[in-house]
Amino acid sequence: MFANSGLWPDFGLSGTVVSMTKIAVLGGGQIGEALVSGLVNAGYDGADIVVTNRREERRAEMEKTYGVKTDSDNKEAAQDADFVFGCVKPYAIEEVFAEAELPKTAVAVSLAAGVQLEKLETAAGEGVPVVRVMPNTPMLVGKGMSTATKGTHVSDEQFEGVVKLLEAVGEVAVVAEKDIDAAAALAGSAPAYFFLVVESLIDAGVQLGLTRDVATKLATQTAAGAGAMLVGSGREPLALRAGVTSPGGTTAAAIRELEESGIRGAFYRAAEACAQRAKELG
Repeated sequence: MFANSGLWPDFGLSGTVVSMTKIAVLGGGQIGEALVSGLVNAGYDGADIVVTNRREERRAEMEKTYGVKTDSDNKEAAQDADFVFGCVKPYAIEEVFAEAELPKTAVAVSLAAGVQLEKLETAAGEGVPVVRVMPNTPMLVGKGMSTATKGTHVSDEQFEGVVKLLEAVGEVAVVAEKDIDAAAALAGSAPAYFFLVVESLIDAGVQLGLTRDVATKLATQTAAGAGAMLVGSGREPLALRAGVTSPGGTTAAAIRELEESGIRGAFYRAAEACAQRAKELG
């Protein structure tokens, strides 16, 4: 856990903000809104957050929902910020950072997948500290798993500040840039793997005669419960699986079928394909 350096708000026991940090979120789409929602829910003052979006109706929606300030101009939004989060698609992040004309006093944080630090630092401008982050979609419900990598000009204090802010929407793992493609395979893209597993279970339930509504409830709640056990029980996945699998029982029969169908190899190949594609895109 990082110590508080003064770059982010201190919280009292009630969670009340007692010091302020200026934050700009460039891009008020799905990921940008998830970040803003997490920050506000964690106690950060919406009045200290500026969100940019081209559409006037979207800006009005963000203001009404979260009490933040909004702007259509990225440069204007970034000028007084301590932290500037780029929450746009990968193809747009370099242009967004460049047009913002970021001050060297601000930390630029990219949440765009696949864009390397070297490109981000060039776009942000000479001497601007840049942090590369790989988020995942569970941050939309405050359960994200982000990876963070600091660039050339980022101080330890500044990096601690970024990590603290990201913890408002989930957990954060600090990784070297050489490992970020592997992290994408296990976190950035991985929610889709779990969704596919649940989707397949639902279809299997329907094939067995259940209604789709019942199959959906059974599969999704089981996935949620299993995830909670993985995070909260302190036990290894192998031990948890063994606890459900009686010798010669129904679960053992199902696991044998999955193993014989090559489920482990499929996940190995999927992770390798994801990491390779991430490397190609970067």
